[in-house]
Amino acid sequence: MGAFFRLPAAGLMFFVSAWLLMIFAGIVASDVGIWPFGYGTSMVATIGLWLVVAPAARAVAGARPKLPAKRSAGSEPDR
Repeated sequence: MGAFFRLPAAGLMFFVSAWLLMIFAGIVASDVGIWPFGYGTSMVATIGLWLVVAPAARAVAGARPKLPAKRSAGSEPDR
């Protein structure tokens, strides 16, 4: 059931991330030497970042070593 609620949360975070990118790009525009851009451009940049970062984050998260399977209390040890 948790996966059901993760998708809308990810969608909401996409729009919040795009909004924050637009705000911070406007704040540092003169220091960095870029023109401030709007929400549409910020959404395109955010989806590009998500498409690059999501597979990398999944690869890092999936790189954990697997633990040995637990044995039940009545099972006999391997010989």
